[in-house]
Amino acid sequence: MSLKRKTGINASFSMASMTDVIFLLLIFFMVTSTLVFPNAIKVLLPQSSNQVAETPTARITIDASLNYFISYSDGKAVPVNIEELNAAVRAIAAENEMPFVALYADETIPYGEVVKVLNIGVENNIRMVLATRPVNN
Repeated sequence: MSLKRKTGINASFSMASMTDVIFLLLIFFMVTSTLVFPNAIKVLLPQSSNQVAETPTARITIDASLNYFISYSDGKAVPVNIEELNAAVRAIAAENEMPFVALYADETIPYGEVVKVLNIGVENNIRMVLATRPVNN
């Protein structure tokens, strides 16, 4: 004898509400993953009271050991030398109409290294911003 005949209740289960919950969780994780950008290369940025909220086309990082890295929208930092960096910046300028590059330079490196990278940006007509950390109050 089936359950329906004994109780008169149809014993089916609707997955509609479970699908809605899973869909909302998927949207939540998709939105929050775009807000987080993990920087795998550890640099101590100089402090500044002004911060830019715009997302850069690429990120150039110079660590304390004077190693250069470039990362694009996928977030993977690739080690490069200064010549490869120049070629990569040229490629960014060719691919994008309004390129914007953020420079993450450790505060302990010589100022001349920062100027080298900024000059590469100027030569290729790319807007470059020096990334800083907020001032602690």
